[in-house]
Amino acid sequence: MKQMTQPMLLACASLCLALAAGAAGAQTTTDYAGEQARAIKALSERDVQGLLQGQGAGLAKAAELNGYPGPAHTLELQEPLGLTPGQAAATAALMQEHKRRARELGAALVEAERRLDALFAERRADVAAVQHATHEVALLQARLRAEHLTTHLTQTALLNADQVRRYAELRGYAAASPAASTHKHH
Repeated sequence: MKQMTQPMLLACASLCLALAAGAAGAQTTTDYAGEQARAIKALSERDVQGLLQGQGAGLAKAAELNGYPGPAHTLELQEPLGLTPGQAAATAALMQEHKRRARELGAALVEAERRLDALFAERRADVAAVQHATHEVALLQARLRAEHLTTHLTQTALLNADQVRRYAELRGYAAASPAASTHKHH
């Protein structure tokens, strides 16, 4: 076997030292590090506030991105959409009622997550309790999402096809608005 030259030995030694240093300094923390201090481990404070305020957090994307306007953006765009006073009033009422229901469901969801977290924090978690608690969380998540999605259905019914099409344009979805092409004129 051929002998290693001094430069080769130095390069090899340097590589070994670099690998050893990297291994010694390798992090064993996860993306969750620091989250153990949260009041509800599965929800950030921002998540909790959003739920309590009735924010959508993307729950209505299936409607929004398939051409079903939502009331918040319809109200923001009422002038370029040419909403009639009746449409504007109906949209404002829809938004107010939707926010009330979304806040109510959001608060219930936060409380359900708090109960699930407590099962583990208090070392009371067992299979039956976890299944019950996660079922409750999932049901509330489904109800909240349905609230956001059905609000878009109601809003779309308040508009005519031209307004639905214009909404898509104003929101930057122009080409993809299947609901606008099948929506009836009022």
